[in-house]
Amino acid sequence: IWGEMSDSFVPIKNIERELICPICKELFTHPLILPCQHSVCHKCVRELLMLSHDDSFDAGSECSMPGSPRSRVPSPSMERLDRLVRSGGSRGSMSSPGWRRNSVTPRVTAIPCPGCQHDIELGERGISMLFRNFTLENIVERYRQAARAAVAIMCNVCKPPLPPQEATKSCMDCKASYCNECFKLNHPWGTPKAQHEYVGPTTNFRPKVLMCPEHEMEKVNMYCEVCRRPVCHLCKLGGSHANHKVTSMSSAYKILKEKLAKSIHYLISKEDQVRTQISDLDVLIKQTEENGQLSEREAIAHFDRLFETLQERKTEMLRSIDQSRNRRLDQLKGQVEEYQGMLENSGLVGYAQEVLKETDQSCFVQTAKQLHVRIQRATESLRTFHPASNPCFDEFVLDTSKEEMLLKEMCFGGVPDPPLIDLSRSRVYNEATICWRLSDDHIATDHQLLEYRRLAICRDGVDSGSWRTTERVYGASTVVCDLEPDSLYAFRVRSCRSSMYSPYSPEVTFHTPPAPAFGFLFNDKCGFSAERLVLSKRRDSVESQAGMAFLLASERVQTGSYIGLDYIIGDMGITQGRHFWAFRVEAHSYMVKVGVASDTKLLEWFHNPRDTSSPRYDQDSGHDSGSEDACYELSQPFTLLTLGMGKLFIPKASASSVSSSSALVSTAASERVLPMPQRVGVCLDYDAGRVYFYDADTMRCLYERQVECSGTMYPAFGLMGGGRVHLEDFITAKRLTF
Repeated sequence: IWGEMSDSFVPIKNIERELICPICKELFTHPLILPCQHSVCHKCVRELLMLSHDDSFDAGSECSMPGSPRSRVPSPSMERLDRLVRSGGSRGSMSSPGWRRNSVTPRVTAIPCPGCQHDIELGERGISMLFRNFTLENIVERYRQAARAAVAIMCNVCKPPLPPQEATKSCMDCKASYCNECFKLNHPWGTPKAQHEYVGPTTNFRPKVLMCPEHEMEKVNMYCEVCRRPVCHLCKLGGSHANHKVTSMSSAYKILKEKLAKSIHYLISKEDQVRTQISDLDVLIKQTEENGQLSEREAIAHFDRLFETLQERKTEMLRSIDQSRNRRLDQLKGQVEEYQGMLENSGLVGYAQEVLKETDQSCFVQTAKQLHVRIQRATESLRTFHPASNPCFDEFVLDTSKEEMLLKEMCFGGVPDPPLIDLSRSRVYNEATICWRLSDDHIATDHQLLEYRRLAICRDGVDSGSWRTTERVYGASTVVCDLEPDSLYAFRVRSCRSSMYSPYSPEVTFHTPPAPAFGFLFNDKCGFSAERLVLSKRRDSVESQAGMAFLLASERVQTGSYIGLDYIIGDMGITQGRHFWAFRVEAHSYMVKVGVASDTKLLEWFHNPRDTSSPRYDQDSGHDSGSEDACYELSQPFTLLTLGMGKLFIPKASASSVSSSSALVSTAASERVLPMPQRVGVCLDYDAGRVYFYDADTMRCLYERQVECSGTMYPAFGLMGGGRVHLEDFITAKRLTF
């Protein structure tokens, strides 16, 4: 691989963006590696601590005081940086800003990582727990040298009056650069200096050996595969990595170097493909720009048409209001003139008074007839007064609430993207908890709809039932109830936004357990050893710590005596029916036994130390992983299966105990060692007297055997050495709620 890559290395001038700190946006200066594997400048980490906890510490006042220890610390040089970093906790200059030894303020060392945005807990020692990234420092230095190729590194030893010559070598032990002549004079053959390590001209003199930040005097010589970081032998023996799987530094170096070389070779071999994809992306960018502009023009046209329609309706309505107003005003004004004629000084009353003066009867009757009709009409209008027109314009009041709602519900985001069902978080028992991840669309969806159906396997294939839909879900998960046991179900989900539905998510299938879920927590009363087992506050997790018990029993181990399992059972028992429960065993666990126990024999077992003997560490038993599970005496209350160190061990007697229908077990029975499942399931059929062990993710039966069910049967666990067992949330949910 290296031979093929030798002519394909990327020029160092092209990697500048990989060498820029995500905080200060400049080339890295003394970079530190955070626990999340991102690198940040040392000074930037300090500034992050100051910004994150400025209100928790009096850093400003302390830094501003002339006598402050921090004010006297100059800018750290490369030679002193490691010493300053490791001593930061005591001097208060490099770890948590503003913290003082006698301060009553608690020391907080959590910062947000600028690379992945996760909160990073630095621990009690703060920055002093972080490694320096020497590899990145060297790359940055080489980049600086390439950037200033015209400026040569001069010899540090040449003495005047001769001008200093250009350096050709730099000694990592002397931390100085030399020309050829000065190097020969200062590193003569046959002296210890001749064994010094020298490199090309450089100004970056890093320590020769990477030291452990937790144990300052110890060299880093191992690699923790759990934490993915270098550790020393003290970290493995009694530190925070005691129960973790570690490997030698040379092995980790070889493996990681091969992986990195293969990855680089793969990227280089796919250069043409990358260029093609970049061209495709450029076309997509152009199309996106053109389609975006087209959508803008279409949106403007649509709204212009809406505005024109609204303007037309507005003009027509204003014209109707004006006509109605003029007509009503004319009617009211005519009524005013009519009523003014009734007044005493008006023409009608005066005219009637003059007519009354007429003495000729025939002439009076002729004139007064018409006048009497007018007077009667005026008198009647006084008795029943009604305005000639209504001043209200209620008929022109508009109710535009529906139109406004329609305008607000106008969908401009198009069809939403479908969500994706999250297999790692979804769990299916007799009830299913289905979780999904919503699309990254910035426009929120209104709700989601989950559909599911039962798949029946027949001779002709899979017979699918009809889809059933849940109620609207306003979130990213829901619970489906009343699922049939030992059945295959398919699930899919889609989103809705403004009455527009997304496509369905890809279908996922889950196999329900063979029995309803049995809920319980760990029992901290019966036989629980608080000295060697650590139980969580919720009693849903138990951990066995390999510590003093093993050290004190070291002599007995040497002579072949027994080291005991620490047992713990569930706080709920089974007296009838079929029940299923699931749990997770940590991969680093040394040995964990899982199964069931009978209460009729538990008390005698826990109170009689002789009954706890096991052939596993008996000199005459011949330890053979898991073999003792098949030859338990009838008096023993436990029926258990052994897991440990990432493996599951099938007992020797499994050939007679496993049903012939289990193809998986029958083929694997000869090997007797299977990979440990991510989640383990146990099913107890009390009435039939059988216990089954499953891979809880696929619901494949790994092992089954006969068990004597007498009295009450309890879920049982045994732990030896470092190990941890977590009960599934669905198993503990009802008990925790209760």
